[in-house]
Amino acid sequence: MAHKASEPLAAGITTTTLTLDERITGALVGAAVGDALGGPVEGWSPEQIAERHGGRVTGVVGPWYGDDWRTARPIAPYHKGDGHVTDDTLMTHALVRVYEKVRGHLDAYAVADHLVPDLMSRPRWIPELEAEALPLQRIFLAEKWIVTRLHYGHADPREAGSGNIVNCGAAMYMAPVGLVNAAHPEAAYAEALDVAGAHQSSYGREAAGVLAASVAAACAPGASPVSVVETALALAKDGTRSAIESACEVASRYTDFESALVPLRAAVAPFDTVGPHYRDPSLGARRPSRLHSVEELPVALGMLLVGDGDYRHTVLGSVNYGRDCDSITTMSGALAGALHGEQAIPATWVKTVAEASRLDLHAPARALAEVAREIFVRDTKRRRAHEAAFAALTGPGR
Repeated sequence: MAHKASEPLAAGITTTTLTLDERITGALVGAAVGDALGGPVEGWSPEQIAERHGGRVTGVVGPWYGDDWRTARPIAPYHKGDGHVTDDTLMTHALVRVYEKVRGHLDAYAVADHLVPDLMSRPRWIPELEAEALPLQRIFLAEKWIVTRLHYGHADPREAGSGNIVNCGAAMYMAPVGLVNAAHPEAAYAEALDVAGAHQSSYGREAAGVLAASVAAACAPGASPVSVVETALALAKDGTRSAIESACEVASRYTDFESALVPLRAAVAPFDTVGPHYRDPSLGARRPSRLHSVEELPVALGMLLVGDGDYRHTVLGSVNYGRDCDSITTMSGALAGALHGEQAIPATWVKTVAEASRLDLHAPARALAEVAREIFVRDTKRRRAHEAAFAALTGPGR
């Protein structure tokens, strides 16, 4: 029987008291570290991963093709592995920079006015290219779509995502929206849907909203993997909700990711348009639909349940799942990091990823925490003004 939003899926409650800063740091550092762990095995199956690495991946590993990464297909020219983050983290940090500039809630117009110029005008260190380059030169076609539609096509930002392939491209970098709306999942969901409208449509846009809401839910005092999943189910629509429900019902039966790998894939497969061979998508892949879902979000939430929120267990399950596992681990890493803070992330992984990627993993968190506080103050003033106005409208004699 499928779980409903009101039904418990597993036991356990987060008892650790964490500050906003600690949860934001845990989420952003956790997302980046997860991304770097998943990058080198992205696109492969659990069986191929185990064969290549002589067992399950348990930490940072090197490129799939070793020293031939510069020319080996389909990986070239990216140095995936050795602690390098991918485009998931590049886009996440770019969105944080937009928040730094706007210092308020974002919408699709913020993507056009600030994210697009950031991607195409300022060179940055790109870990996988091992060079200074424009972020535009690293992101994939589904993300280049933003620049094409908004900068060159002058599309309405709120509608620019229509026509793009439907994938997890928007969801993979929506954690900052959830963090700015910490402990307010409904607000995170609405804001992420607006932001993602410039990038995605259909279930890709929906996944962005639900991921942001899940991150916001993970920031709430007393949050647990169960409460995060229940929030996702309460807000998700159509195939996205069905896929999360199916994946998490299966995940609730397992406590080790090894046993959960095959059942999780089977649970999400009916909702996934890519098909059994990730590098050879089906003809119906990534098309708009009310019946389907991106695979990455349900699996990330499922692995959060399997790992009971433990960062290491959750992320390694996501890594060894394969397929689009850098995005799965970015999402599950953000969720587990928000639940438990950076203290739950192996320090050696953090150090390796920061040094290999030449990134300050903590600076975006500090910046976003400051912006989140500013936004909360303004939101509170607006809410109080609304309360006063509503009271005047409905007071005695009204």
